Amino acid sequence: MITRKFIVIILYGALSLCKGQQSSAADNSRESAGNERHLCPATADVAQPAERFDSRARLDSLRSEMKKQNVIQGPIIDAYLVATGDEHQSEYVADRDKRLQFISGFSGSAGIAVITTTKAALWTDGRYHAQADNQLSCDWMLMGRGDKPKNLTDWLREEVRIGARVGADPALMANSQWEVLNKKLSEYSIFLLQIKNNLIDQIWTEDRPSYSQHQAYPWPQLYAGKGHMAKILAVRNEMRDQDCDAMIITALDEIAWLLNIRGRDIPYNPVLRSYVIITKDQVKLYVSPGKLNDGVKRQLSTESCFSPLCVRVQNYENIWDDLRTFSQLWKRVLLPTASEFSPGVSRAVFMSIPVDKRRLAPSPIVAMKAEKNLVEREGMRNAHIRDAAAICEFMSMFEEQMDNNEGEWSEMKVAEILDEIRMEQNMSRGISFPTIVGFGPHGALPHYEPTNLTNVPIDKSSTLVIDSGGHYLDGSTDVTRTYHFGNPTKEEKDSYTRVLMGHIDMASFVFPKNFPMNGADVLARGPLWQDGKDYAHGTGHGIGVFLNIHEAPILLSWSKISNGKVFKEGYFFTDEPGYYQTGSFGIRLENVLEVVKKDEKSDSSDEFLAFKAVTLVPYEMKLVNMDLLSPLQRRWLNEYNARIRTEVGAELKRQKRMKAYNWMMKKTKDIPELCCRASSARSGVCHSCVPTTVLAILLLAISI
Repeated sequence: MITRKFIVIILYGALSLCKGQQSSAADNSRESAGNERHLCPATADVAQPAERFDSRARLDSLRSEMKKQNVIQGPIIDAYLVATGDEHQSEYVADRDKRLQFISGFSGSAGIAVITTTKAALWTDGRYHAQADNQLSCDWMLMGRGDKPKNLTDWLREEVRIGARVGADPALMANSQWEVLNKKLSEYSIFLLQIKNNLIDQIWTEDRPSYSQHQAYPWPQLYAGKGHMAKILAVRNEMRDQDCDAMIITALDEIAWLLNIRGRDIPYNPVLRSYVIITKDQVKLYVSPGKLNDGVKRQLSTESCFSPLCVRVQNYENIWDDLRTFSQLWKRVLLPTASEFSPGVSRAVFMSIPVDKRRLAPSPIVAMKAEKNLVEREGMRNAHIRDAAAICEFMSMFEEQMDNNEGEWSEMKVAEILDEIRMEQNMSRGISFPTIVGFGPHGALPHYEPTNLTNVPIDKSSTLVIDSGGHYLDGSTDVTRTYHFGNPTKEEKDSYTRVLMGHIDMASFVFPKNFPMNGADVLARGPLWQDGKDYAHGTGHGIGVFLNIHEAPILLSWSKISNGKVFKEGYFFTDEPGYYQTGSFGIRLENVLEVVKKDEKSDSSDEFLAFKAVTLVPYEMKLVNMDLLSPLQRRWLNEYNARIRTEVGAELKRQKRMKAYNWMMKKTKDIPELCCRASSARSGVCHSCVPTTVLAILLLAISI
């Protein structure tokens, strides 16, 4: 029997041998070490980035509020924490809840800031490092970069005194995050305190947006595939199995899924700002007055509620009084813990339940929502075909004008017109996130959004990254393609091709059902790693059905290999490797994949699963170096293009979009499936002496 250690040694040795001299190649995407800032300190003779925000006045106001605080008659607050989340720990929040952006100017969806009496520091993930560097003034330290980044607690240990008091709003921080932070800080004799009157709210008194007044509406069972009563019963069964007689639901997408309703309270996320409490005989929905339309009231039987399956409506603010009151009657309360994109209940909710009645466990809704039923699966496939038709329509027009030097295209114009064409599709309900259009150096910023300050014209000199998506009544989409309208450089072609190779290796993977989910991440990175390259974001995320574009529990990242999750039939997630050469160009390719059962029978008794692309959009073949593609990758590409011609082609004909049809046919021509390089032909391998499946096995071995 081969031991795990032996497998790792063999595979690592094989990979190192294959890479040869490339093992020491510099990673062009690596950020500068430590807290180095671009164009900082600011000087009068050097222009700052156009989007850089001067936060000095707001930092001064916040520090004044910190001095005013007297927590339990104690001394002033030495530091204050501000994060991106809201009371529901949402990844994306309403404009009124963008407190971190207000105080810092940073507009990314993930980040946390610490403001002391003299300093301000912000942590975010690799997607946003370059963006944060551009948006934060030189008054800010940008942390979390380099080979040995300093974490928040270690930084506080150095910056504040022993016995210091760090304040945070318990309603805006997940309990799981609070407890980890509190434990670490207490080791340094630093105290984490609950500040219930949010200090940002105290100073954000002018020009603050209001919450949306749009009403929620029903999401028909025709698209949901399962009624809300059946979902409530399923949740109650899970509660019973865990010996709980109540469950608190705070995640907005879980509430929307459970009750088959959709809202417009957060831009691009069709959710309703609300809470739900489920007990053995009641369901209570806490929502602001006037937020439910008549269709929702009828569906949920809110006005004549006399059964355990109808829904009683309460005022949104009443949740706190009810938690304190009714928790005295409950035996045990299920409080959801953290999952990817769903951090669980807030510290404030957690503290509202008596200690002996808390049951901390993952929300059962996370797994139910992720595993799509047959109706949802069919809806997602159909939505992606219509979405592909919209992209083909746009690209046929856009590419023609670029080829003919017409139209004076800019990043913002691309986003605007693509969004408009998407809206023309049947059952469209708008875009699923702000369209990302990055030309040249902007393409190297993974979450760049063009604005009036940053918008640039598009020409034929570099790559163009377009990351976009749409909501439809029957599904949601998220697709990225990279284009070039001129003559790409060798570096651009090789980088694009290696991203495509990893993209294909992920999509063509076949595996036993107990394969660890994050082991698949290396499939997408393998061809880049072999060239000494990488990217600083995850490879994929779950996606909802006319719901949040980032959905728990799927987040593919090899650094999270030990999380123990596995793929299940009916999961939908993205496959989106990339490469970013800072200051020059970016490459990213993204498809949504469906987890399906493997068609062929296996000699093994184990059940095998596979991935099937539901995104059907042509690639930019002028950016592909054919010599790098293996025969299997070529075959996958031909089969994928054949599906586009058949499935999307039929939809384009049905919609009478023949210009788009002709563009699509030109972009999906078959390519030779033979390996063309003489040296490769002799060795029998096109691009690697270590198949990417072996790299995945390496991660599997490590995770055992």
